[in-house]
Amino acid sequence: MLIVETIRKIRLWIHRDGKSIRKTAKELRVSRNTVRKVVRSEQTAFTYRRSSQPRPVLGAFVEGLEKALAEDKKLAKRQRRTGIVLFEQLQAEGYAGSYDSVRRHVRYWRIRQSSLASEVFIPLVFDPGEAFQFDWSYEWVEMAGMPVKVKVAHLRLCHSRHFLVVAYPRETQEMVFDAHMRGFEFFGGGCRRGIYDNLKAVVNKVLSGKERNFNNRFGQLCSHYLFEPTACTPAAGWEKGQVENQVGTVRRRFFVPRPKVKDYAELNEHLKERCLQWARSQPHPDLAGQSVWETYEAERPHLIPLQPRFDGYAERPAGVSTSSLVRFDGNRYSVNNEHAGPSVQIRAYAERILIVCEGQVIGDHQRHFGRGKTIFDPWHYLPALDRKPGALRNGAPFKHWDLPQALGRIGEQLQRRYTDWDRQYVGILQAVPLYGLDAVEAACREALGMGAFSKEVVLNLLNRSRDAAAAAPIEPPDHLLLKQPPVADCQRYDRLLKEVAHAAQ
Repeated sequence: MLIVETIRKIRLWIHRDGKSIRKTAKELRVSRNTVRKVVRSEQTAFTYRRSSQPRPVLGAFVEGLEKALAEDKKLAKRQRRTGIVLFEQLQAEGYAGSYDSVRRHVRYWRIRQSSLASEVFIPLVFDPGEAFQFDWSYEWVEMAGMPVKVKVAHLRLCHSRHFLVVAYPRETQEMVFDAHMRGFEFFGGGCRRGIYDNLKAVVNKVLSGKERNFNNRFGQLCSHYLFEPTACTPAAGWEKGQVENQVGTVRRRFFVPRPKVKDYAELNEHLKERCLQWARSQPHPDLAGQSVWETYEAERPHLIPLQPRFDGYAERPAGVSTSSLVRFDGNRYSVNNEHAGPSVQIRAYAERILIVCEGQVIGDHQRHFGRGKTIFDPWHYLPALDRKPGALRNGAPFKHWDLPQALGRIGEQLQRRYTDWDRQYVGILQAVPLYGLDAVEAACREALGMGAFSKEVVLNLLNRSRDAAAAAPIEPPDHLLLKQPPVADCQRYDRLLKEVAHAAQ
């Protein structure tokens, strides 16, 4: 089974580097048919379902273990915790693995630390279009009159020093995807390599040296935009020093004093303009006499051409409640109860939430942040209204239903005149999936003009409009039209009779 890493290398070598299929197959030790399959399908991953998925036991505890070791390094040797003490502390935190795994990691960490020489920083030089750097920071803004802590994604071109910053409410995988898409569109292309620290949304596991187990969805992003991901050594921020220094610059220049905005859209538009102003006014630190913008203009032809937008979602499983609601990120979203199953997949985007069941979208909502909110789409509950029309009176999804004016007025008139108004109104609403919202609204408007308020009148008008549309005259195509109109000749019949009589003789 092809892994995402192999697919990414095939796509990079064929589409970007121009290698032949034969050479690519030979270097990756795969068949040429496999290479052709990847190139022709344009897919970034081939799925495979397995019954069980092994997980590393120590991986979730490595960060805490190394933090404890770093704290002990500052103490006298006799005060430092031994491997067995650290193992027992991890067990108290829920670690279920063996002591040997902890002991080996502690030994490796201490050898690596002892081999480090005194800290020396080496200046880094990048060719045009070679690399970009990515990082996060936390800043404060005044949003809708309230102080809000936002997460800011930083993308920076290493050669020209041009950068973009984007603010988000969360530091999650879908936000990482959205920041990359915005950044590549802002720069007009991508680079051959991306430099990161070991973000949880990017790296699943830190292996020895520079080896990393990258997240599959992130690997698909890299494959789609044709760049190679590179993760920094832990605690070696100088490997992406440009974006590390940029965090401080952006904090002092863009967020002091605090920007006053109404929402994230306004904030990000403000930050984008500030990034453009900075690039045009700031001299390049290495190229004398050139601004950052001038260097970027020279670098732009070297960027990898901009690819179509990546479908940047993070997918998570979820269950559907008896109220046709799915819980995600502290809020609840409605789904179509006609197609919903017991379990669904949530595709979380930076600004949208898609709920999918067996490949079919059963819920599409604008994403809400905060906690405790319930987001309804009243049309999701329309099939249930056929069995429970009384829910229209006090049902939570229908309290603030924004319907077209004519359709809403029909509901008000039915409520005044009939005791079973809810059943009649549900009958009209259920015509929307069959005829369309515009057609139902037009029929309601016509019924209001006639002064007739009932389900039967509206449905009759809908049927009449459909019949009229079906009976509309059909215009023949041009090639079937007569070129010469026929000429009436009444003597042709007399001539035909003479010919028949002559033949009889």
